[in-house]
Amino acid sequence: MTTAVPTITSASATAMTGARLKTHREGPVLVLTLSNPAARNAVNPAVYRAAAKALRATSGFRTVRAIVLCGEGEHFSGGGDLRRLARQRKLPEAEQHGHLEALNEWIMAIQEAPQPVIAAVEGAAVAGGFSLCLACDLIVAAEDARFAMSYVNLGLTPDGGGSDSLVRSLPPQAALEMLLDGKPCSARRLHDWGVVNKVVPRGSACATALEWAQELSRGPFEVQARIKQLVHSARGRSRREQLDAERESSVASLYGDESGERIKEFLSPRKKQQPPAETPVR
Repeated sequence: MTTAVPTITSASATAMTGARLKTHREGPVLVLTLSNPAARNAVNPAVYRAAAKALRATSGFRTVRAIVLCGEGEHFSGGGDLRRLARQRKLPEAEQHGHLEALNEWIMAIQEAPQPVIAAVEGAAVAGGFSLCLACDLIVAAEDARFAMSYVNLGLTPDGGGSDSLVRSLPPQAALEMLLDGKPCSARRLHDWGVVNKVVPRGSACATALEWAQELSRGPFEVQARIKQLVHSARGRSRREQLDAERESSVASLYGDESGERIKEFLSPRKKQQPPAETPVR
């Protein structure tokens, strides 16, 4: 069932580039759509702020159990608006600092959202569009999707966490290849590297992502949020610190309502009649 919610639209963004963020609900799944199809869904600071606001607003609502980020039309996103960047060069640097802080807030809102966030990629995911994909928890890509860290082609360095995400996901040589070459990379190659989770037929990325999001939405909300937190924090910790964090999260989960209900269901007589499933060793 589709539930319509107000579209978050920036008047200044629409007037300047036609860029806006559309939102709607598919039951427990919030769908965020980058809408600027005439410019391959190029985004601007107004969209950054709208997206961060939408994510922060839903973080405390358990009725939103998963989030899908997609682009309208044939592409995910071509990244930033080059016309705006050209104009920006004539304006104070401090203003661009503020714009990038808004982008960074969007990236952090994705990471800090308790819900799993899935990027659904059709067509091009370039520069900032690619950084946005990498910021999401999971990526579903069409088989003909193309990804490129094309900043270097414009004499720019990555933003939106692109360098951090690639270094976390790939060996340094592979990350540097993408960042220094700036050439497109196929969905299949990124899937082989473990960066893209699922490669699907052209035109079905959003539907597949929604189906996966609906499946994840039936999972335990608090536990999924803790798993996200553990994964995103792991690389900044020593093994001992991560073991301690896992211990605290495990105890909190065990004594939570979600665990009580699911363990009870698993041990019910009806469940016992079914083939035994593997259970974690404690």
